[in-house]
Amino acid sequence: MDIVSNDIRSKIMAHIKSKNTSPEIKIRKFIHSHGFRYRLHPANLPGKPDIVLRRYNLCIFVNGCFWHRHPRCKLCSIPSSRYDFWSKKFLDNITRDIKNRNILLRKGWRVIDIWECGTRGVTADLEWLIESIPNMEKHYISWPQT
Repeated sequence: MDIVSNDIRSKIMAHIKSKNTSPEIKIRKFIHSHGFRYRLHPANLPGKPDIVLRRYNLCIFVNGCFWHRHPRCKLCSIPSSRYDFWSKKFLDNITRDIKNRNILLRKGWRVIDIWECGTRGVTADLEWLIESIPNMEKHYISWPQT
């Protein structure tokens, strides 16, 4: 049972940012501090990736675990009220993410999904990202794996 009314819950959820989130800013600052330059949210690419490094043909999505359904993550819960609504919403998000990723991969882009839980804490280990940008052997990486 929700502790606030549906109207208040709707207003709360409507104010959640989709761009310039704390995890996204943390990744951007980290990449920039290592000398990499990038573009933000280009509208001409499917899914408007959070960070695009054109020189390396790389798109980075910084996904919230709750909204994008990070498998087996403790941040990935389903609200108990309006279960059918949320189930459909999450399924639509997952489907859209997969579709956009596949389009980018077919166009020759490399894609990295960085999950919110992997950016938490002062000691979040992101060094792998700096090594992966110029030398990424796979076309797709999801980090952290659960």
